Amino acid sequence: MIHLKNALRVSLAGATAAIALTAAPAFAETELVMSSWLPPRHPIVVNAMTHWAEQVEEVTDGRVTVRILARPLGEPPAHFDMAKDGVADITYGLHSFTTDDRFTRSRIGQFSFIGDDAVTSSQAFWNIYSGPLEAQQEHEGTKLLGLFVHGPGVLWSNQRQAETKDDIAGQKIRVPGGYIADLMSDLGAETLFMSSPEVYEKLSRGVIDGVTFTYEALTAFNLTDDLKFGMTVPGGLYNTTWFLVMNEAKWGEISPEDQAAIEGISGEAFAELVGTAWNDADAAAMDKISEAGIQIAPAPDALLEEIKTDAEKYEKAWADAIAEGGYDGAAALSDLRAATGVSF
Repeated sequence: MIHLKNALRVSLAGATAAIALTAAPAFAETELVMSSWLPPRHPIVVNAMTHWAEQVEEVTDGRVTVRILARPLGEPPAHFDMAKDGVADITYGLHSFTTDDRFTRSRIGQFSFIGDDAVTSSQAFWNIYSGPLEAQQEHEGTKLLGLFVHGPGVLWSNQRQAETKDDIAGQKIRVPGGYIADLMSDLGAETLFMSSPEVYEKLSRGVIDGVTFTYEALTAFNLTDDLKFGMTVPGGLYNTTWFLVMNEAKWGEISPEDQAAIEGISGEAFAELVGTAWNDADAAAMDKISEAGIQIAPAPDALLEEIKTDAEKYEKAWADAIAEGGYDGAAALSDLRAATGVSF
């Protein structure tokens, strides 16, 4: 009987050890939940976020995975705080959707004449904002994984082609907040802030006359039937700046080895990935915009000069504001435009 009990103890100990060995890899794995507010078939979700999630799993040998939710856990403007507060592990969004001034230095990527190519513009934005402008400090409570911009922003209208300020005056124009809201007000428009998914309803019902958007957005949000004119400027009338962040505590749960691997596919590499997705989406959208009969024209020289004058005013105000923190905004803007090849 004693031998039987000893044998049973040995057997149970061996089984417990086997269970522990089997269970160890499962406990070592980390699933990260990304709240995604763009439509699931949006090119940035399909060709950037999804690919990045796949890369995370690949470079960590499956120890870290990312699950992208089909429905967001909150409204688009809430997404930074959702990551900071741990409502979601990972989020992305626009800096201008956050109405306070916590992302003041991000505005460098929102000005006019920034760049015509989303890859070089996104990489330049990442390198300058995360480098000399210390973006991580403005994203406190999260791990900053990515920064990017889209292709050149355009003014779209269903009223008339914008050839002078008088053509813009009085039109109700959707803006994403930030610099372009100020610029459009100076140009005489009545600006209305709304997130991207809200635009279709407001435009189709006649609540707004036009939008500031990319080429891609017209097809992604089904707007081609409700717009007639587009006005462009070299390097974009404006841009929007975006973040990709992870909850700081969740990042701390990941091993240093896997953190380094994830950083290797983030940052500038992610800027190239998402910039390529924007470029491809813009190119595809241009064909559909042409088929819809929307007329696109560059801003006439006189209007372009007025836009430059207004832009310089806001750039100087921004540079003066961040100078109080020891940052050289004018030099940073010059470096950004040198990297994207836009002269201003």
